[in-house]
This record gives sequence, structure tokens and C-alpha cells, in this order.
Amino acid sequence: MRIAILTGEYPPLEGGVGDFTRALALELRRQGHELHILTGQNGAPAIADEDGVHVHRCIPSWGIACHNQIVRQVAAIRPDVLNIQYQPAIYEMKGAIHLLPRWQKRNIQVPIVTTFHDLRVPYLFPKAGQLREWSVQQLAANSQGVILTNDEDYAQLTRMLGSGSPAPQVRLIPIGSNIAPAPPPGYEPAAWRADQKFNPEDFLIGYFGFLNRSKGVETLLEAAAALVQEGIPVQLLFIGGRTGSSDPTNRAYAAEIDARIEALGLSARVRRTGFATPPEVSAALLACDVCALPYRDGVSLRRGTLHAALAHGKAIVTTTPQVPSRQLRNGENMLMVPPEATPEFAEALRRLWHEPDLRARLGQQAALLAAGFSWNRIAAHTAEFFRQLCHQAEPPAS
Repeated sequence: MRIAILTGEYPPLEGGVGDFTRALALELRRQGHELHILTGQNGAPAIADEDGVHVHRCIPSWGIACHNQIVRQVAAIRPDVLNIQYQPAIYEMKGAIHLLPRWQKRNIQVPIVTTFHDLRVPYLFPKAGQLREWSVQQLAANSQGVILTNDEDYAQLTRMLGSGSPAPQVRLIPIGSNIAPAPPPGYEPAAWRADQKFNPEDFLIGYFGFLNRSKGVETLLEAAAALVQEGIPVQLLFIGGRTGSSDPTNRAYAAEIDARIEALGLSARVRRTGFATPPEVSAALLACDVCALPYRDGVSLRRGTLHAALAHGKAIVTTTPQVPSRQLRNGENMLMVPPEATPEFAEALRRLWHEPDLRARLGQQAALLAAGFSWNRIAAHTAEFFRQLCHQAEPPAS
């Protein structure tokens, strides 16, 4: 198949949706498909062949004028399917992308499939109110197919769509880790820790991901401060880029976190890798004793940072999911506590400090769970869904 993927974020921009799109495109290409990425102008070459994927950085902004540019690109590429990667921040929180399937059905005469990385609503304009949720509902309802990545969003979108007709076909296809467990050649965790000036006895707690208010980093900081007061040799390692390229609110939140670190007296115990290559991120994750992911909205399989921790076989402390998951199991492949519950989060970390055997067992089970989210399987299921929709769109034989 010839597949066009529309995304507001793609490398070299930093962000989980861009990294996901690249990983998916590379695997679809490896499986024999022709891939075209339609994305924003970001200073990189306007048209480039990147590892066999054709990247068209042709869209200057994501206002309503982007419709004409997208239609022209689709007409030139002539794909079998157009896949929209949706997360509101990557489209500058504007609403034009939500109306593309509805307004351009006559001009984009191939199946449109929207992959929802979450169901958050765009800003649109002051006092937009219910129009914000309506815009997300319109994007889903007017797509021929919808891909969701987790049980919570599946349940929520089902409620949003109701019993209206026609309804899109919906598939649940999880994401995978954007960071493979592949550190640089010659890597050895103890040596890496020594090079980074960590002591052998340090309890190294890793946090991976941008600083975003939904991540609940305050809970981790306050729990770490409590453990330090008990004499536990905590060191915090913030892995990866600081705020990313798409969400401007992250910068203000990062400043709040910096102030909180100083107020808690943790400055000497916090290290940051800064933006790092995938092998460097992998090396840092593998060196950690524990990975802490204190999401405010609960752990979810839509979180790429969770998948990275699972793939690296880490003992994970995180927060209880909003919707119970058959795959994420407290005490079996991670430890979960309620969101924003600092004493409970501290107790889970304390337990892992005192019980290295539990750390090892949770890490082993995390790696086993990660094996079910391989890019080979994700791409194959995605392509099968595309193929099914393309077949249904074909006119009946005369």
C-alpha cells in the first residue's frame, strides 16, 4: 500500500507523537509499504527521503488554510489511505484538523483513519465550551476508521459517538516503546553510573519524559524528599528533553518544578541528561534502579514513557489507572498507588529500596509485558486495518 501519514510533529521536533509516527513509518516501510509523511515546516529539508520514508515538510501552520495544502499533497501522492495522528498540542491547539475529514471528503477520496493518542480537546477560542468536545467527536465521526491506543479512550470515545450514524470502524491498537533497549556499544550499567558520578550504593530513581503538568512530578519530588530524610541515598535522574516542541505550557511547569526542587533541598540530588539520542536514553534507563511515573491521570498504555520503562525491564512505581487494565497489574509487573498520594508513593519507593528481589521480579515481568507491544505487531495490525478499509471503499464490481 501507499500510505500517507499526517502529523503536526515529526523529528527533528521533540515529542512522543513524532517519535511514534517515525517508528511506525519505519516498520511499515520495512514490511513493504510506501510511506509518505505530511508535516509542518520546521527548518528541516522540505522534501526528504529519510531511511526510505518520504517526508514532506510542507505545511506552514495548522489554521484552516492547511486544508488546501493537505488536499494538494494528497492529490500529488495519491495514497491508498490517509492516517491522521491526533493530539491537540501538535496542531497548535487549533481546530482546523478536526474538520478536515468532514469538510474535505469530496476532495480526499481515500479512506481517512485517525489515530487518537488521547482525547484531549483543542483550545479553539475563549469560551468555546462544548464546541471543544464536539470538534473531537467530529474528527472521529467523519473518519472512516479510528485507532485508539488504550481501554480508557476506547470507552470514552464510544460514549462520545453514542448511537449516531454513520459510525467509524474502531480498532484498539496499542503503541510501543519509542526507545529500544539498545545502549551504545560496550555499555555496562555500573561503569555508566560511575562515569556519571553516582555512588554504587545510591538508590537511582529515573523519571523519563517531558515536564508536563499531567505527569505529577511534584509527587515524585516530595516522596524523594521524605526518603532522603530517612537516610536513603536517593538520586533522581531526569532523562530526555525538558519540555518538548509542541506544548508551550510545559515551560511554565518546568520552572515550577525547578523551584520545588530547590525548596525541598533536592538540588544536589537531581541530575538531568537533557535531550539525548535513543542509545543514550536507553543507557540511562538501564542504569536506574527504579523508574517513577507519577501520572496525575493514572497510568495508561497510551503513555510512551511507560512503554519505554517496560521495554527496559525496570521496576516501575506509578499511579492507579482510571479504567482497570487486564495488562497493568499492581504488585505483578509494577507498583501502583493513587494519583497525587505522596505518602503512598514514598512507601512504594521505600519498599523497592529495601527489597531488591522485588525490584528484580517486577522488572522481569515488565519486560515480558513489553514483548506484546512490538513494532512488528503494531505495524502489521495497523496495515491490516488500512487494507480492510481500502477494500470496503472500492466500488462494487459491475
